[in-house]
Amino acid sequence: MLPLEQRSVRLPRLALVVRLVFALFLLGTGIMTMGLATRGYPVGDSPDDVGRFMLALQETGYLIFWVGLFKTVAGGLMFFPRTAPLAVLMSLPYAFNILLYVTFFAHKYLVIGLPDFAACAFLLYCYFDWYRPIFARPTSTATTELVGGEHAL
Repeated sequence: MLPLEQRSVRLPRLALVVRLVFALFLLGTGIMTMGLATRGYPVGDSPDDVGRFMLALQETGYLIFWVGLFKTVAGGLMFFPRTAPLAVLMSLPYAFNILLYVTFFAHKYLVIGLPDFAACAFLLYCYFDWYRPIFARPTSTATTELVGGEHAL
């Protein structure tokens, strides 16, 4: 595994800009989502498919608030370079869910959902050196440390 000093960020200047814009987006929409969870989702007299879906989620009582809290925490962590790789991983399930939601259900929000997912995918690419140890096979020293040393068996 590479030491922290040797892990690089690909396209660092562009990654910084995308990370900060994505962090602002996650933080802002996370706070807004928590507000909607406490006050209720505004719909008209005859809600469309998206409105009915949001009302159904609101009736669950907890899902929307926790999604908003998770987005707010991920957005907050993304402001700091040391926690940015973790925040990108935290935002991936949300971004993928939004991509599916706007693709199959709420087509009028594609303008928001596609850049949201694209930013997350781009940041995954930029921080891939940080995630590489997840995919590496265990080394003999790591295996020895796990079992308690050379003479543990």
